[in-house]
Amino acid sequence: MPRSGPRSEEPAAGSDGWSRPLLGASRREWHSPGPPAPPSPRLSSGSPVNAKSHFSELQSPTLTAPAPFADETSCQCQAPHEKLTIAQARLGTPVDRPVRVYADGIFDLFHAGHARALMQAKTLFPNSYLLVGVCSDDLTHKFKGFTVMNETERYEALRHCRYVDEVIRDAPWTLTPEFLEKHKIDFVAHDDIPYSSAGSDDVYKHIKEAGMFVPTQRTEGISTSDIITRIVRDYDVYARRNLQRGYTAKELNVSFISEKKYRFQNHVDKMKEKVKNVEEKSKEFVYKVEEKSHDLIQKWEEKSREFIGNFLELFGPDGAWCHVPWGGQEGNSSDEMPWFTSIVHIHLKLPLTQQPKEHLACKGYDLLDPARAQLEGKMHPGAEHHL
Repeated sequence: MPRSGPRSEEPAAGSDGWSRPLLGASRREWHSPGPPAPPSPRLSSGSPVNAKSHFSELQSPTLTAPAPFADETSCQCQAPHEKLTIAQARLGTPVDRPVRVYADGIFDLFHAGHARALMQAKTLFPNSYLLVGVCSDDLTHKFKGFTVMNETERYEALRHCRYVDEVIRDAPWTLTPEFLEKHKIDFVAHDDIPYSSAGSDDVYKHIKEAGMFVPTQRTEGISTSDIITRIVRDYDVYARRNLQRGYTAKELNVSFISEKKYRFQNHVDKMKEKVKNVEEKSKEFVYKVEEKSHDLIQKWEEKSREFIGNFLELFGPDGAWCHVPWGGQEGNSSDEMPWFTSIVHIHLKLPLTQQPKEHLACKGYDLLDPARAQLEGKMHPGAEHHL
């Protein structure tokens, strides 16, 4: 697909009188290893064949520069423009004869809705060249209202949209036959909703009657008016935001009192944010402490079970220390005292008369000489019954 090149490029004139720019001379360069593809073949009747498959074989161009302005390009027609029908355009045209589609608008605060509309206009036909007209500030303020962006900013926004091939500055509010002929426009793309303005019920009515109108779909949920409404609705939020970013009250057109109020609110918000951060860190610390405490308790329980198990293995009824000799002949069961039995006796606090004498001897009670034991204070009353 050819693109309009800068003025310094010399156009290659075709047999039909069209001045064609050289490939690679525009903002889009074709990165192809071989020579440019030849024009698509035509039927014997002269009508072009379906060029979709042929056009798709071309490699996608790489953007290397913004779209040119119409008054700065060298693509000018030197012969009467060959008129196309929508059916012919949809079948496909030769590569060096793209369908010239025109879309216009204000494009203030250029957003995704604008880009989607231009994408639809660009892809209406297999081989298309999209011209976008942007109205000037004077014309827009007269018929529609004040804009946020000035005309230069709006022109530049359109130039850097990937779907735009050429930008027409100071576009007319209503399209005239002279304008359509000057730019060799084949079709006009716009949403199908009647656009009443400048004393007309629909400024595209005569375009529709001429069979040159191709509708596109609006993107719901986003528009320039919606964006401005959000800003006006949350004015205080954005005023405070810009004060934080270093803008002055004079630049924001706010009073001295409003400035102080906004700055105070910013300080309050910062304090709230700090308190919130401290609370989050405190919660995180408490959570970590609880988690570690849980781990410690769990480990303590495991160690306790392990200790009790080891104790029972040593001192339980079937443990290694189940029976300990306490006197008499070795192997004499009558002279053995189970170690755990003495522990049970001690735990239950049995009277000394019922406790084993071996245990009393371990406690230092003299069982052989009760009188001496009583004098020394070592004899427990009732221990004589063990003698």
